[in-house]
Amino acid sequence: MAALQKIRSKGVLLIIIIGLGLFAFIAEEFFRSIETTANHSKMQVGKIYGQTISTQEFQQMYENYESALKFMRGTTSLTDVEATQARDYVWQMHVNYQLVAHECEALGLTVTDSEMQQVLNEGSNPILMQTPFRNEKTGRFDANMLKTFLQEYEKMLTENTTQFPQQYMEYYASMYKYWGFIEKTLRENLLQQKYQVLVAKSILSNPIEAKMNFDGQVDNSNILLASCPFTAVPEKDINVTDGELKAKYDATKEEYRQYVESRDIKYVSVKVNASEKDKEELMKEMEGYAEKLKGTNDVANIVRNSNSLVSYSMVPVTKKSLPADIQNQLDSLSVGSVKGPYYNIADNTDNVIKLMGMVQEPDSVLIRQIQVGGTTAEEAHKRADSIYAALQGGAQFKELAKKYGQQGDSAWITSQQYENSIMDADNANFIKTINNLAVGQTKNMSFEQGNIIIEVLARKAMTTKYDIAVIKRTVDFSKETYNKAYNDFSHFVATSTDLKAMEANAGKSGYTVESRNDLYSSEHYVANVSNTRETMKWIFDAKDGEISPLYECGQNDNLLIVALVKTHKVGYRPLEDVKELVRAAVVRDKKANQLAEKLNNVKSIADAKSVSGVTVDTLKNVTFTGDSFVKATGAIEPSINGSIWGKKQNDVVGPIKGNNGVYVYQIISQSKQSGKFDAKLQEQMAIQMHMRNLNNLTSDLYLDGKVVDKRYLFF
Repeated sequence: MAALQKIRSKGVLLIIIIGLGLFAFIAEEFFRSIETTANHSKMQVGKIYGQTISTQEFQQMYENYESALKFMRGTTSLTDVEATQARDYVWQMHVNYQLVAHECEALGLTVTDSEMQQVLNEGSNPILMQTPFRNEKTGRFDANMLKTFLQEYEKMLTENTTQFPQQYMEYYASMYKYWGFIEKTLRENLLQQKYQVLVAKSILSNPIEAKMNFDGQVDNSNILLASCPFTAVPEKDINVTDGELKAKYDATKEEYRQYVESRDIKYVSVKVNASEKDKEELMKEMEGYAEKLKGTNDVANIVRNSNSLVSYSMVPVTKKSLPADIQNQLDSLSVGSVKGPYYNIADNTDNVIKLMGMVQEPDSVLIRQIQVGGTTAEEAHKRADSIYAALQGGAQFKELAKKYGQQGDSAWITSQQYENSIMDADNANFIKTINNLAVGQTKNMSFEQGNIIIEVLARKAMTTKYDIAVIKRTVDFSKETYNKAYNDFSHFVATSTDLKAMEANAGKSGYTVESRNDLYSSEHYVANVSNTRETMKWIFDAKDGEISPLYECGQNDNLLIVALVKTHKVGYRPLEDVKELVRAAVVRDKKANQLAEKLNNVKSIADAKSVSGVTVDTLKNVTFTGDSFVKATGAIEPSINGSIWGKKQNDVVGPIKGNNGVYVYQIISQSKQSGKFDAKLQEQMAIQMHMRNLNNLTSDLYLDGKVVDKRYLFF
């Protein structure tokens, strides 16, 4: 009892202790959830209509498109520039589709499976024409070929795959993945087309508009034009008050709306170049390679050990596959001769060339083949011998191919597909063989992994090919040269603690401060230098006035420092930011008013000539729908054309405010162009004109979707 009584006496204290414990537990979970949400937010590349796009999602979309590109081009990789362009394309296509899909969901628009099947059966959609499933006779997409492929692929996956060559399996897998990409793209494209058709059908014209448009095209006027340029009013005579600036800004505020954040920056960018010592050392090295090439025709090892930018091809290559400067040298080379070393300024390289031979070979060869495998190489060779014997005995090529799980379809092998690629001896032997077989000739080629039986069906575009060794080396800086440039720039960065100091120190150090206004996060390069993603991240995270650290960027050959001058948030640019633009508009208005006042009482062109600063000229064939160029003011002035409607011969029109001046004109003659009014045609033309204005629709959807793009953080 005493113990219970003691606990009761401490009741309030216990409640506080328990409460604090519960609060600590809840707070821990709360902060953990905040941390999880923050981490999740950090892994987002963007947002559309509130729906986030994670880095994993975007990377998967990119990889799907990358695989499709590589399959279409027959390549194994993309360059850095191509990869960047591909990511931009994937992002833009995804954003456009999501914006339209959001509208379609509200409208109840969908693409059904039956509609997809109908498009496949018709086979005329341009997207389908990019697939391998095209009928050679009709040139159209063949749904039956697709169906056969899908059945064969499923069969390959479920049956024993050892009977199929590995290369064959890999090709089918990549084709299946490619078709998945095409199918998804086609469905999305069809939905967007439905939406576009619905929007287009909502745009109408009528006979009255059609007649006005026709008249605006065929009614011609020749005019005497009195022009008074804005330059006739001296700038010093125009006074602009703050109130006038504010009034003009308020009236034209929409022109200064900021839809996406941007940054104004100043920067110093230094490209590190080779020193004279570096150039001399490389030239000596290249002279050594030239001597080695002169003494042998076994050039493969020499080229490989030289780290040449152009690999030695083990087969003759076409002229177009070689760098431009090498192409220009071919006509001056004789077989066995060596040229160089010489410097090529276009790509900053030293070069040595040796021409071993020239041959006449087809640029393209149409072949079909049967790949023969087995559990052992010996088994494959024996099987290939029996297939080859059957072909020599009159067996049908396609029938034998199908017997071994292959289509036996023909395919063109072009020079472009294998030139500039590193080949092993087997691949080189294969290319040499198909280039030298006669049409109709069959060859059983034996390799370590198995056999390939080839039949040449056609050869075309006979061309000169070159057996040529090229040693091309970039004239690059040495480590010593880079270290000196880095140390000098580091000292400059260390003393440039703010923008004022950076600008003052730049001149002393021999550097130039450059400016860039309105840099957007969707861009990929700072100061037109590659590999500046870390710099972009700093710029869009920094505060105005801050100076960045030193960045090593480009191809490890560029040094960069950036100062963030100003941040432009989403919304309206403040008057202070656009003051000069607004002032220029006010000045134009005031000049126009002064000139218009001078010309207000003009009753004829003769009267206008007496006004100071006026020039008179003739404009011919002025129509309502056209544009008139005025030589006296150096501007296209649509306002003149817009004012011609409904005017008659001898009418005096003006004063009219234009882009570069004020005008008065008199109509001296009128005529009609030949042409018959077609109401339906004119209505259609009017609709098409209105459709062109629908480009703004995409911008409106973009704003409505509140699109956020943070790819710069990751890619």
